Amino acid sequence: MQYVFHKLSSIPMLASFVLIASLACAASKDARPMPGVEEIPPAGPPLAAAAPQGVAGAASSTPTAPRTASSTASSVGTDSAAKDPPITVPSVKGRTKKDSLALVKAVRAGLENTSWPVKTVPPLPGSILPARRIIAFYGNPLSKRMGILGELPPDQMLARFDKEIAEWRKADPSTPVQPALHLIAVVAQGMPGRDGKYRLRMADTLVEKVASWAATRNALLFLDVQVGQSTVQEELPRLIPFLKRPNVMLGIDPEFSMKPRMDRKQGAMVTDKPGARIGTMSSDDVNYAIGLLSDVVKQNNLPPKVLVVHRFTHTMLTGAKKIRLDPRVQVVINMDGWGQPWLKYDSYRAYVEAEPVQFTGFKLFYHNDAKKGDPILTPAEVLLLNPKPHYIQYQ
Repeated sequence: MQYVFHKLSSIPMLASFVLIASLACAASKDARPMPGVEEIPPAGPPLAAAAPQGVAGAASSTPTAPRTASSTASSVGTDSAAKDPPITVPSVKGRTKKDSLALVKAVRAGLENTSWPVKTVPPLPGSILPARRIIAFYGNPLSKRMGILGELPPDQMLARFDKEIAEWRKADPSTPVQPALHLIAVVAQGMPGRDGKYRLRMADTLVEKVASWAATRNALLFLDVQVGQSTVQEELPRLIPFLKRPNVMLGIDPEFSMKPRMDRKQGAMVTDKPGARIGTMSSDDVNYAIGLLSDVVKQNNLPPKVLVVHRFTHTMLTGAKKIRLDPRVQVVINMDGWGQPWLKYDSYRAYVEAEPVQFTGFKLFYHNDAKKGDPILTPAEVLLLNPKPHYIQYQ
């Protein structure tokens, strides 16, 4: 199948004594390579439309419509507009009719999917979702190329964070905002490293540094894991000392989970380097993470944890229906792709709405989402989606 988005453009090699020169796994595509860094070509073709709901493994290659500016709100229908009432979409300068149509389809798909909201037990005391909306800054402070968390000096980053928090509070006063910093604590890399796992574990001192920033904003701290050729079963246990803290949560990224696969040309099983193709995780991997977090909650008498699972293709997460929900763990499937607004709406519809798990997330890229000249989506635009995302991540 064709992949929808590519947030990964290059994965560098480790340089001795300058470890962080390698940390560009989630780099913006137009960033210049660092000294001593080997550029790995993007995996798969460039941007393609998400598969229509109900059509697995297919993707449209419809060309992008010319950008047009509109000064008034538009009421947009779909192909079945004669049967369905129009949905009013607020106008934003730079949005196209194609953007509006994709949004309408995403909203209708969510409304028509009877699995939303997901039927689960009532939230336990201390649960964050759905009472609050999490707004997170993502990245690694050792690299300017992996996200806003490291792109700016800490004081400037936190000042920008405060502004985004204020915008979300203004956009939805009825839902309190829960700030969060989302640190990539295990980083996939282009070289095997000493143990051949193609991933680099961040030092505890770095985690503590970001934890101290989070404390200044009463924010959650997410530890994100890119396993490379390792596994969640191998990487997560070492994070338990941090996960025992009430405000520390977990993220897992299938994009950089490189499992063995059959190579037809070679006639043998191969395991790709991170970045050579989009990786994958199964429901077994997610269920392992849920089980580990649930045990941490039970054994330490903690409020429920939040688990974020990134997704922007069908194959990134297999067997989603087999994910076993636990009241001690709140699962967010985060739409993690970058691109023009219509692409992001299509991807949300096809890969998040179409396979309900529990809660939804939506990622916004300060640079990559604006590559074609489109302003990034506003809080008000994201909140038009149904179901409304309860986790928002900025990179």
